[in-house]
Amino acid sequence: VKVSYKKGVQDSEGESTLSGLKTLGFESVEKVGTAKVYVIKGDLTFEDVEKMCKRLLANPVSQDYRITEVK
Repeated sequence: VKVSYKKGVQDSEGESTLSGLKTLGFESVEKVGTAKVYVIKGDLTFEDVEKMCKRLLANPVSQDYRITEVK
């Protein structure tokens, strides 16, 4: 599960990282965004993981999530 900020929501950590990269001379970097990745293992359905996202892993007001299956 990848959880990231919705478009238009301030990403303070991403902005700070962008500033640091520019200070280090990486002037061509235009934007940096942060995300959390959760690796969840178990005998779960897509619906189970979606419930986890809605109830705990993501804040629906400020964050989006994407569920992918990795085998």
